[in-house]
Amino acid sequence: MLTPTLALRSLANRRLATSLTVASIALSVALLVGVEAVRRGVREGFAGTIRNTDLIVGARGGSQQLLLSSVFGIGSPAGSMTWKTYERWSKHAAIAWTIPISLGDSYRGFRLIGTTPEFFERYRFRDDGRITLASGRLLAGESDLVIGSMVAERLGLRLDTAIAVTHGLRGEGIADHDHHLFTVVGILAPTLTPVDRSVFVTLEGITAMHEDPEEEHEEDRANRKDAAGAPQAHSHDAEQESITAFLAGTQNRFESLGLQREMNTDVTEPLTAILPAVALTELWNSIAYAEDGAQIISGAVLLVGLLGMLVALYSTLEERRREMAILRSLGAGPRRIASLLVFESGVLSAAGAVAGMAAAYAVIIAGRGVAEQRFGVWIQVAAPGTLEWAYLIGVVVAGLLVGLLPAWRAYRNALADGLTVRL
Repeated sequence: MLTPTLALRSLANRRLATSLTVASIALSVALLVGVEAVRRGVREGFAGTIRNTDLIVGARGGSQQLLLSSVFGIGSPAGSMTWKTYERWSKHAAIAWTIPISLGDSYRGFRLIGTTPEFFERYRFRDDGRITLASGRLLAGESDLVIGSMVAERLGLRLDTAIAVTHGLRGEGIADHDHHLFTVVGILAPTLTPVDRSVFVTLEGITAMHEDPEEEHEEDRANRKDAAGAPQAHSHDAEQESITAFLAGTQNRFESLGLQREMNTDVTEPLTAILPAVALTELWNSIAYAEDGAQIISGAVLLVGLLGMLVALYSTLEERRREMAILRSLGAGPRRIASLLVFESGVLSAAGAVAGMAAAYAVIIAGRGVAEQRFGVWIQVAAPGTLEWAYLIGVVVAGLLVGLLPAWRAYRNALADGLTVRL
């Protein structure tokens, strides 16, 4: 009788032990593959937070600080730059477009971003993803406010809601700008980027919010009226004094490095210019130890599963002494008995690996929506890559190696030992 047929029938006769062993291997593989899929998704989502932006420019400081504050809304910026400096660089021959950003205020813990309507037109994420509206309209006036999807969901904000933002990144009610209320005019569709956690206003709104109504002179009010007495919008040139940073796109991407060097060495006003792709890679590498830890834990769980299979196979040898003796009496040699056990361990590990892979992808497909809504983690469902297939092959090979120990033990058992009845 062929070894595969014998092995499959032997495993079928021990359905419970076989099922439990396969389940343990499957859970281990599912965890390993699942962690890898989530890790890859998080990395791609992280790297795709901002795309098609060639430079991020801010006050002199650390590159990571500039990236975190301007893109991820984490921490405080190093400082500000004058509007005059921004205008000078925005007119540089190598620059195609710029988007100014003003930070420093918040609303109930969510970062307030002062910018221009061009932000929603130019900002890209992942595979040319674009910011779209779920409802309402984009910014137009100094009292308009547009919120990200997470802000709307967490705070229950709706269109036409009037709010007062807070000076600084923390607190509420103590330093609110009550004299200048903003009205929610638009709610953005989910992007699974920091845009979802942001609140947007115009730069004119930032300026108007920080004006002191008690100290504003009559001539200043008069200057903002035309001959008919109608209010006019604030002028950037006249009113905007500084911004936190700006995003820039170049005429030719090959000019990005030269322009970055020129900005970083400019003596007119100290600036820091970073390449978003490079800064994102550096930031990810600085926190890569977290994903290494997850892989180590997954590998340890897989090792435990393989050891469980070893224990299961080894512990059944005593119960299968008579089975082995009968096989040898029918002409099966020691090598056939050993190969039988190695083949069984290979079948168990292969079945567990395939079941684990299927379970991992089933959980990812079923749970990706929850991960996106609750945690903002974008997980791409793609065909198993080289690493996943390497995991599967590695598990099967490890299973075959694990089967060598019980096979060696069975090989050494003598026919007489199998037929002897122990009292």
